[in-house]
Amino acid sequence: MAWRFNLILSTFCFLPLLDLCLGSTIGICYGRNGDDLPTPDKAAELVKQHNIKYVRIYDANIQVLKAFANSGVELMIGVPNSDLLAFSQFQSNADTWLKNNILPYYPTTKITYITVGAEVTEVPTNVSALVVPAMQNVFAALKKAGLHRKIKVSSTHSLGILSRSFPPSAGAFSSHYAHFLKPMLEFLADNQSPFMVDIYPYYAYRDSPTNVSLDYALFQSSSEVIDPNTGLLYTNMFDAQIDALYYALMALNFRTIKVMVTETGWPSKGSPKETAATPDNAQTYNTNLIRHVINNTGTPAKPDEELDIYIFSLFNENRKPGMESERNWGLFYPVGTSVYNLDFTGKGVTEMAAGGNATNTTGPTWCIASSNATEADMKNALNWACGSGNVDCTAIQPSQPCYEPNTLVSHASYAFNSYYQQNGATDVACSFGGAGLKVTNDPSYDKCIYLTAGSKNTSIASNDSASTSMAISFQKQTGFVAWVPASLLMHLLLSFV
Repeated sequence: MAWRFNLILSTFCFLPLLDLCLGSTIGICYGRNGDDLPTPDKAAELVKQHNIKYVRIYDANIQVLKAFANSGVELMIGVPNSDLLAFSQFQSNADTWLKNNILPYYPTTKITYITVGAEVTEVPTNVSALVVPAMQNVFAALKKAGLHRKIKVSSTHSLGILSRSFPPSAGAFSSHYAHFLKPMLEFLADNQSPFMVDIYPYYAYRDSPTNVSLDYALFQSSSEVIDPNTGLLYTNMFDAQIDALYYALMALNFRTIKVMVTETGWPSKGSPKETAATPDNAQTYNTNLIRHVINNTGTPAKPDEELDIYIFSLFNENRKPGMESERNWGLFYPVGTSVYNLDFTGKGVTEMAAGGNATNTTGPTWCIASSNATEADMKNALNWACGSGNVDCTAIQPSQPCYEPNTLVSHASYAFNSYYQQNGATDVACSFGGAGLKVTNDPSYDKCIYLTAGSKNTSIASNDSASTSMAISFQKQTGFVAWVPASLLMHLLLSFV
């Protein structure tokens, strides 16, 4: 159970009592198209070791289902495209599949979604007409078992299902898929199932680098793309693509269907022409994606809308066909060591390798504004840190201990460091589009105390010790610390009794 409080446009969780906050969820895709992968038991242990709670698999492999028994991990199970014909033709095929592949393991193994078909518009053979009948038969089988309200049925799609995605407000589904799209959307709306989509800004950048900036694809853009029809500002491609889908759904009058991202990510290695496929870019994309999602800020067109995503993928898969990047989307090598470091909580980068290959500093570090940054870049980064970055910038307000010297560099340095420490003190968290600089000398002065990892904002406390004694620390999943008077907290807690 989790309680949600709305205080001054922010959402806080009472973490001392609760393990989780209500809101968006982050999972991982567990593909097995490789001949050097660990056993399902070892894969499940790796997932549990890193506290991953949601996993998508692409079939109903019995060994995988057994491996996740009693793990608490929620599984999304796939019906492959090769089974669509059989599932769509005869109800008995769906009934038998459920009886043999799901019911013996449920609910010991938690199953919450069944995806019927995967990106059917992208496969050479035209199987799209089979999707809805197969979905209906799977749903009917679940209903006979009394599970149709506990296990949702949907199908996954590529962004190619749209004929237009920019500007987002002009998002529209391709007329080529009208024959199965409308009945599928009616099915989703009737059964409160999500529209599932696989979104890859990487491909948009790789295939059109002159039209798409790398920073925009990596959630690092300091500039804004404006939708001319709505005036909404977009700072990353992911949000723009999500909103294009929502506008496409609204254009067909399906306003209640939620969008779920069933695949997204970034490859760590590619062919010589795939210059953006690097470990640094993969880490940057997934780190920024996780922080963006757990902020629960939604998208420009759907602010505060919860968004569930699945990162692709758990392992590099050496048997996948295509370009080199296709075999290098994994967070882990098959031996269990991490390709790069990633923290699913969004609070910072942690050591994910089984044997350990994270880099650690020998002492504390801080992040300040770089003297080489332009005034405009520094100002934009400061505004972002104190806004979307969820930094408490009270200390740099007039009469507060870090207000003087009243300069852009000084104020930006304080805000940059606060964000840096709250998000794991990683190189990525000190980038600010090149405006940040990591240092080993403590920049604190007088009563202005620069945070270090795990410390509280004592610079505000030193200015008003009375208010400190009345406060209790609330912390979002992002690591943002706000100070709430104890009397207000008690009023909020009593309101739930």
